[in-house]
Amino acid sequence: MVPVEKRILIKAANMYYMDHMKQSEIAKRMGVDRTTVSKYLKKALEYGIVTINVESDSYEELEAALERRFGLREAYIVSKSYDMQVIKRNMAHAGLNLLRRIVSDGQVIGLAWGTSIRELTRCARRERLPKLDADFVPIDGGPERIDSDHHVNTLCYELANAFGARSHYIYAPAITRTAEIREAIVHDVNYEKISNFWKQLDIAIVGIGAPVKSSNLVWSGDFGREAIDSMTRTGAVGEICSIFYDINGKPVKTPFTDRTIAVPLEKLSTLPYSIGMAASREKVPAIMGALRGHLINVLITDEDTAKILLNE
Repeated sequence: MVPVEKRILIKAANMYYMDHMKQSEIAKRMGVDRTTVSKYLKKALEYGIVTINVESDSYEELEAALERRFGLREAYIVSKSYDMQVIKRNMAHAGLNLLRRIVSDGQVIGLAWGTSIRELTRCARRERLPKLDADFVPIDGGPERIDSDHHVNTLCYELANAFGARSHYIYAPAITRTAEIREAIVHDVNYEKISNFWKQLDIAIVGIGAPVKSSNLVWSGDFGREAIDSMTRTGAVGEICSIFYDINGKPVKTPFTDRTIAVPLEKLSTLPYSIGMAASREKVPAIMGALRGHLINVLITDEDTAKILLNE
């Protein structure tokens, strides 16, 4: 290509990038062939006349910072949004992508219940997933006052079905009416079967609740206001699987401790993958407690929540 004036390169670049003209149209306007126009545009990039910036939704540096600070196996960050439902949908896609990568035959995968996990199962239903020879089990009881679509047994069934795997059910509430009822349930054959699966867990997927405002259990009506107020006095900042913990991830004694049906929190801290899905400013103390207590080793959250956590 013969040397060409910079002004010609600028003119060709403006017509192509700013006026959205086709290269054939530019060639006709400038009295050259299309190949020459292509070379002009290439030169404009080489000389820095045109610079192309591609906005990315990738957060590798932020994810790496979270992984370093909290000793996470993995952090998965999604875009922020003013609409929490959009964030939950994005987290669901992230969670499903993670599961595609880490699940394998012979594993036991445990699910808690909640709106974020509900989005995960909805997402899975729409995807074509590889068939998996694995077991999906509830890791806490099913609250009695919620729509069946959000029940932990429903969520287990739907995610297992999406993978063509086996699902198992728990016939017990998350919180029993009395400690005596819980004692009877833990001696039942169904509980024995499910708790044996808990001992074999490879992956757990949990939501993280903020007990004062947005806990799943508050939302479901299982706890009254007086009970919630009493929990704040114990130092409870978060809830996973209906079990409450402090800012360091240590379980705290609540009016429901002796009535809870769920996998022990200490079990979560031993798993190859304990995946927590949560976002929002109000949940930061709850997420922080889960991270400090190593109750999760994978965090799926949004950009804003991640930045707050790093600045705490």
